[in-house]
Amino acid sequence: MTTTTDLSLPAGFGSATFRAFTDSRREPEWLAERRQLAFAQYLQKLDLPLSQEEWKRVDLRTFKPNQFALRGKTVRTAAQVTTLMHERANFAGAVTHLDGSCSTVKLDESLANRGVLFGNLAELLVTHREVLEPHFARAVRPETDRFSAWHAAYCTGGTVLYVPRNVEIDQPLYSLIGLSEPNAADFSHTLVILEDGASATLLEETSSVNPDAAGLHVGAVELIVGKGAQLRYVQLQNWNQHTWHFAHQTGLVAADASLQWTVGGIGARVAHIHQDVKLQGRGANAEVNGAIFATDRQLLSYFTQQTHQAENTHSDLLYKDVLRDQARVVWRGMIRVDRVAQKTDGYQRNDSLLLSPDCRADAIPGLEIEADDVRCTHGATAGRVDDEQIFYCMCRGLSRYEAMHMIVEGFFHGVYDRIAIDAVRDTLSEAVKNKLGIGL
Repeated sequence: MTTTTDLSLPAGFGSATFRAFTDSRREPEWLAERRQLAFAQYLQKLDLPLSQEEWKRVDLRTFKPNQFALRGKTVRTAAQVTTLMHERANFAGAVTHLDGSCSTVKLDESLANRGVLFGNLAELLVTHREVLEPHFARAVRPETDRFSAWHAAYCTGGTVLYVPRNVEIDQPLYSLIGLSEPNAADFSHTLVILEDGASATLLEETSSVNPDAAGLHVGAVELIVGKGAQLRYVQLQNWNQHTWHFAHQTGLVAADASLQWTVGGIGARVAHIHQDVKLQGRGANAEVNGAIFATDRQLLSYFTQQTHQAENTHSDLLYKDVLRDQARVVWRGMIRVDRVAQKTDGYQRNDSLLLSPDCRADAIPGLEIEADDVRCTHGATAGRVDDEQIFYCMCRGLSRYEAMHMIVEGFFHGVYDRIAIDAVRDTLSEAVKNKLGIGL
């Protein structure tokens, strides 16, 4: 299915609104200039078509940007947001954003004393400019397309984590991004910077307060992993099924560094995520995990790239999708190997489990290899649940829902087994149960 990707300028995000927005921010001149440039790029990009290869399977015909607007500071608290992950671990720090405003920030004093920065990007980008500005918008460039430029122009803040050289954080940190008001738009930005030899774990969750309220999230994630550093990053996308979710997400991995990136795709009406891992230094390693569950008429789309830019780099991507009803999941994967990236080892795999005759999974793996001494492979599978398996479970006292959950849980275990954090495995399992209608 190909669809039009022509979006008119949203009236609620036009020039007048942009001027009022920038005036209300009262930001330093250098940051305001960044916004002005991004807005100009956004206006230019509106006249250009989106990439047909990336967007042709994403139906934007019912996307009406004019129905969404930026909200002021919300009166709601973090306690009013339903979360799956927050109570499952002891966190060294936590930050909450609602409707684009930061409401709470907590960080262990011992980490702050060691130079760790964790909190609201909008504030820390100003107070610690010398540390953060060189990395801000480095991995996700505003000029990429209209959505990245739109995000850069209206970025409302977000979460920042900075870990100095050789500092190791044993306990995970937690970030919550929520939408609470009807037709609210959020342009949050996550920036994670690990200096050489550092290590940290960040668990991030998105959630909607009102299950029936429409929402829009245009986000960005930048993961900067220094030499010999180790980052584990988890993002659980749990918007309600009336939210539009668009995001550019990029990880930059330096020499001998390691990035484990786990994606959980549960919510949203329509979601499209451009995810790129760039292995920039010799010996860099990346493991990318995805657990996607789509129901009703959801459309969840992922465009993933594993880009090898140096020798002896390794990447391993595993996405598993479960679909039900009339849902659709699109995965387009690409392994790119530069000419200098000899001894590359790259792998990508997408498996889809179809629970109904009307759902659809599109899996399109690809390779672009310029080096001549590499090992790069890919694979994709799709199949239906065996009725005999369900019958076998039901004969042993399980309900149909419970039998289905056991089968789906077993299917996802290939991803769960790669995750070392108990809270993440438990959260993903609970999200699957809720999707199947168990435990509600």
